[in-house]
Amino acid sequence: MLRKLTKTMFAFAAVTAMASGVLAEDLTSSLKVGAPDIKSAGPLAFGPDGVLFVGDTQGAAIFAIATGDTKPAGNGELKVEAIDEKIAAMLGTTTKEMAINDMIVNPASGQVYLSVSRGTGPTAAPVILRVDRNGKISEVPLKDVKFAKASIANPATRNRVDAITDLAYIDGRVFVAGLSNEEFASKLRSLPFPFSDKEQGTSIEIFHGAHGKFETHSPIRTFAYFKSPSEECLLAAYTCTPLVKIPLKDLAPGAHVKGTTVAELGNRNKPLDMVVYEKGGKNYILMANNSRGLMKITADGIEKAQGITSRIADKAGQSYETLDQFKNNVVQLDRLDKEHAVILVRGESGALNLETIPLP
Repeated sequence: MLRKLTKTMFAFAAVTAMASGVLAEDLTSSLKVGAPDIKSAGPLAFGPDGVLFVGDTQGAAIFAIATGDTKPAGNGELKVEAIDEKIAAMLGTTTKEMAINDMIVNPASGQVYLSVSRGTGPTAAPVILRVDRNGKISEVPLKDVKFAKASIANPATRNRVDAITDLAYIDGRVFVAGLSNEEFASKLRSLPFPFSDKEQGTSIEIFHGAHGKFETHSPIRTFAYFKSPSEECLLAAYTCTPLVKIPLKDLAPGAHVKGTTVAELGNRNKPLDMVVYEKGGKNYILMANNSRGLMKITADGIEKAQGITSRIADKAGQSYETLDQFKNNVVQLDRLDKEHAVILVRGESGALNLETIPLP
């Protein structure tokens, strides 16, 4: 999202890609005009040149859509109160009959994008929305647009919503986390972009300290790119809540990788979203959780962590602090710029607000 370094796209990859006119032109020129047959709008990520990637869990596919949103669209804080109510009214429904599935910032423009389900269950209609820097909400067209599609092999069928749990574009590849129907169900797929017909994921095995065992069936819930002085890696958060380091060099097609569990952040918890950022010369992870609030986790020294390999009662590894002012109310977050994040937070009335906060 600049998120994961933004959830979306890792700032360095976005900047590198946009700095290369040839690469940016190649990305959009690979897309064809038409109407993408998106069955559900789930996880989102941005690549260079305003290309939006959409995870379709029901259709078991990743769509790349040219938004044309490539220039800065203003600055200043973003704030939209009761945005879920405004979206429901716009779509002619109620907040109980819709869901906001993901939120991301386009690093090229600073505008916010939301993936929405109009309706409930597997037949809910997919909607992509854009929120400009003045808080105006508009629908992103899904007809007569330039797009491409990549199908996901062997997606999970029993827990179809977990077939795609998170996305990120990094330096010419789209990384896709989720569950498959294979014996080692937890998958992290790497799709070259422009898309090709060849796709083979990497199976991920982790040691879950709270459970005291290695696991291969728990999906990555959210992940972020991190570049240390010695390696490039993904930092992946799982339910309950192991934080795992996975070097990019290990993510070869068909490989079976054991990630390094660098922290246990407390059980009975589900991570929702995370970003990596730098402040005061140090690196941090900001993670939203459904029952343990908004965490600020230190990332310094994480590349040297030996990993947790024995049962942990509750917490261990990288240190963190919980930002009490947000409790368990933040459901989505992404980096807006170097100093700020955008959050989707539930207010006292129960409505969801879109707000800008300083990175802590």
